[in-house]
Amino acid sequence: MGRLIAIEGLDGAGKRTLSDKLTAELGGRVARLAFPRYGQDIHADLVREGLHGRLGGFGDEVYGMAMLYALDRRAAADDLRDALRHNDVVLLDRYVASNAAFGAARLHQDARGEFVDWVRRIEIDRFGLPVPDAHLLLRVPADVAAARSAHRERTEARDRDTWEADQPLQTRVAAVYDGLAGDDWLCPWHVLDGTATTDFAALLDRLR
Repeated sequence: MGRLIAIEGLDGAGKRTLSDKLTAELGGRVARLAFPRYGQDIHADLVREGLHGRLGGFGDEVYGMAMLYALDRRAAADDLRDALRHNDVVLLDRYVASNAAFGAARLHQDARGEFVDWVRRIEIDRFGLPVPDAHLLLRVPADVAAARSAHRERTEARDRDTWEADQPLQTRVAAVYDGLAGDDWLCPWHVLDGTATTDFAALLDRLR
């Protein structure tokens, strides 16, 4: 059975780049999956419409949007388990903790608030999603993440959604992530400096 490693961080933190480099460093059989699964699951596509203001007031409904994220992962649960059976490592770009962090931040709650517990009860207890073996939190200042996100918007012709463009929200999300990491929520967390070069040898030692 493979190890499930979830990479978390703000929009623009560099999660995809970290996943690329970590895949090369790990060697062996590595599977990768990113959430939301845009273009693959109806719940993920509804998430995108909500984030771009195309679902009316529903996009502002914290629990409703969180449930769409959760249902996208529930629909992927069998694929996740299959990937874990056939690979040494499964890397996830965002997972359950992302739902907890963003929803709690939207409600101005912290990592020990009611919303974070609700996400755990829905996604882990009720939907039975696989629990990660480790979280990697790519920590960057909110202003750095915002600048990276804006650059990506210009260079990739990709419009930022309403959450990506909301820097106060991103700042609160960062604080919730720090709280989740401090509590080792669901599993051990490893915090990486997203503005520095990652020491992959040391990181792999920590993940063993």
